Amino acid sequence: MIHVLPVLFGALLTLATAWSLGMIMLRRIELPLYVWERRLLAFAVGSAGLSEIVFALCAARLLYHGVVLALGAGVIGYAVRSGALRATGKRFAPLHPLWRWGFAAAFAAFSWWAFFNALAPEHSSDGMAYHLAEVLIYSHAHGFPHITTDIYANLSQGIELLYLFAFEFGRHSAAALVHCAFLIVLVFLVLAYGRRIGKPAAGAAAAIITYTCPVMLRDGTTAYVDVALACLLFALFYLLQLWDESRDSRLLLPIGILAGFGYAIKYTAFLAVPYAIGFVAWKLWRARQPAVRALLTITIAAAAMFLPWMLKDWIEVANPVSPFANRIFPNPYVRISFEDDWRRRFATYTLHSRWQIPWEVTMGGQLSGFLGPVFLLTPLALLVLRLREGRQLLLAAFTFGTVYFENIGTRFLIPLVPFVSLAIGLTLINLPWLLTVVTSAAVLTCWPGAYSICFPHGSWRLEGVPIAAALRLVPEDTYLRQDPDYVVVQMVEHAVPPGERIFAFGQGGRSYLRRELLISYQSAFGEVLRDILWTPMVPDFQPSRRLTLRFPPRQLTKVRVVQRATLPDGQWSIAEVHILDGSVELHRDRAWRLMADPNPWDVEMAFDHNPVTRWRSWEPPAAGMYVEAGFGQPATVSAVTIETSNDSDNSKLEVTGLTAGGHWILLSNRPEEERQKYDNLRLAATAELRARGIRYLLVKDGDYRASDFTCCPGSWELRLAGEAHDARLYRIE
Repeated sequence: MIHVLPVLFGALLTLATAWSLGMIMLRRIELPLYVWERRLLAFAVGSAGLSEIVFALCAARLLYHGVVLALGAGVIGYAVRSGALRATGKRFAPLHPLWRWGFAAAFAAFSWWAFFNALAPEHSSDGMAYHLAEVLIYSHAHGFPHITTDIYANLSQGIELLYLFAFEFGRHSAAALVHCAFLIVLVFLVLAYGRRIGKPAAGAAAAIITYTCPVMLRDGTTAYVDVALACLLFALFYLLQLWDESRDSRLLLPIGILAGFGYAIKYTAFLAVPYAIGFVAWKLWRARQPAVRALLTITIAAAAMFLPWMLKDWIEVANPVSPFANRIFPNPYVRISFEDDWRRRFATYTLHSRWQIPWEVTMGGQLSGFLGPVFLLTPLALLVLRLREGRQLLLAAFTFGTVYFENIGTRFLIPLVPFVSLAIGLTLINLPWLLTVVTSAAVLTCWPGAYSICFPHGSWRLEGVPIAAALRLVPEDTYLRQDPDYVVVQMVEHAVPPGERIFAFGQGGRSYLRRELLISYQSAFGEVLRDILWTPMVPDFQPSRRLTLRFPPRQLTKVRVVQRATLPDGQWSIAEVHILDGSVELHRDRAWRLMADPNPWDVEMAFDHNPVTRWRSWEPPAAGMYVEAGFGQPATVSAVTIETSNDSDNSKLEVTGLTAGGHWILLSNRPEEERQKYDNLRLAATAELRARGIRYLLVKDGDYRASDFTCCPGSWELRLAGEAHDARLYRIE
């Protein structure tokens, strides 16, 4: 059990530091807050502040154990010495015994599941694959290294930096415990809000419904970030309601901090900033009060939280909102096609119609988790529009829910759960017996042990209470070896020397791997590597079409191959361009300048005389796209030959040239097509990977054409370096 002590220390140090920092920040706001309100809101605001401090440490590469420990001890010590931790303020009136004991029983019962699941070795899919994978990288680098091959490193990671603070001492499970703390704080914030507005029964019921929600409980016991986001957004809502009551300008600073921190946690919460600004602006406008100073305070505070992340992305990948908006900020690191495919995939999942969503998110499981049957009552929450508090709750839920259809997974509804739960509670407040029945039904139907009975098809849920694993009575490695991804990365860890790079087609448990694992879809570089490996196996990717465009000899300084078709699907690709003077190919020298639009960064691959590499548009073909070669001085050109693949057979190409006088002229738009065949490109593909610094290849049985590597590794010049579960690790010889 001694092995659990660092986990608890890392989590408690992080939570105590965040809370102490928040109490220091709120000390000057002498509002008539209730004691628990101050404590809970202080944790939310302090978490944002601590995350910002860790960002600064990472940017300066100063993230060391000693620095983290000194920072935590310094903040906590100052808070104690200054008296910031003293409980000041009013106390809530006691809850009705029914709700007091009902809430206590439900909270204790579900906390049993939550605590031990969070304390157990962390092996959630996304936690292992990227949330904590980035944390591991930052920990080893003592800050932010320059990463251009991982889209997840480009996302804002405000909560991951809190995990990093805990990770320095308690590793993976400490991060999950920090997230679990956000779930508990959220539950008590919901309870406190119900008591503040004079509806304690509604608050208690909503807190129970929020806590028992299956997807909330599962997410909140892992190193995900959705529950933390829900907590911070609800805290922002709470502060705005307090400001509306008091109009105290000192609340505007923490409001701005939490609004900006929403974006720092997750891009989908960018609406927190206009929500906060719009709320304050509307209230002040209606009261005919000046608004400029108040709005500037919120804006500046919010910008201080989200601009560092945008600046980091601008510096590292030339796109402040990477991996999105690549049409606005073109860059060599993330493809437009990836962005488009990502949006399409997450907007539909496996559903045939969006009419399936209400059932799937409440009772089903195709959208990765479920909310529970109580949320089938959500339409009834509209009745709460008759109350001011109800209108405010639904306004917040609507605002934060407008981005849901960008990703219809159930957990992307988590930020709405506390608002909807309170709205349901307020709707039934005048029918106390019905409110009791609904709350009891939530507890019974969402008890983790009852999932298999009530929801046989549900997914992504708690399955048990791993007490032995949580207390490390079962060794951590033994417990984690139940997860295939962990087994695979441990095999890779032992087989691959430090400093080597591994390429894989799909993601895995990277948070337990201290080697650089490049995933095919997570960067433009990875997509090129995947394309190179697939070319020998996919005939339509091979440069089997040879198009020659002939014209009378001309003295030209540049030649362009121009696309004249606009095609909504697919991509345009060129494996090779040969520029000829008669039957002799022009020799490329240092004076040549190559250019392409779009994707100028890969244009070299259209002139490298390698059949497994190709320039691709990486977006749907459009008229006017081109690949260009400039010679530096006039050269005689009489033909251009283009080697391309069958997946570009709808292209309409023409060749233009720039004369010595500076005029572009059409040379030919009538290609003569020939067919060519390649017997074996496998050796060329692995040689190209080796030239790009990749010496190891990880292939799983479910990967596309995995059997080709399994049956004939010799034809690829691969040597089996390790094998685990359904994966094989090959070394490129």
